[in-house]
Amino acid sequence: QLQLVESGGGLVQPGGSLRLSCRASLTIVNFNAVMWHRQAPGKQRELVASIDGHDNPDYSDFVKGRFTISRDPAKPTVYLQMNNLKPDDSGVYYCHTENPYDTWGQGTHVTVSS
Repeated sequence: QLQLVESGGGLVQPGGSLRLSCRASLTIVNFNAVMWHRQAPGKQRELVASIDGHDNPDYSDFVKGRFTISRDPAKPTVYLQMNNLKPDDSGVYYCHTENPYDTWGQGTHVTVSS
């Protein structure tokens, strides 16, 4: 059964960096799109970045130039490198895939605060 496990969240000051990891239990994720979403308290969940089965990345406008999504197929893990973090980046970050079936991780908390 496919499972996704996020890690790497924490408390960081504005301008700082974090790297989130999304480790999959099955290598089939290497051939499918994986997305990172986030949800701040009181707000709707929003898409942050995605990487398709050919490792092509895509980013929401509010993270372009600051976040980088990548994949290590050997682990198999999808990373989200987050630089120049802002307080508005705070929230719970989830990884998600729709293939072979809709699967979400449990989330990892990111807090950007001085």
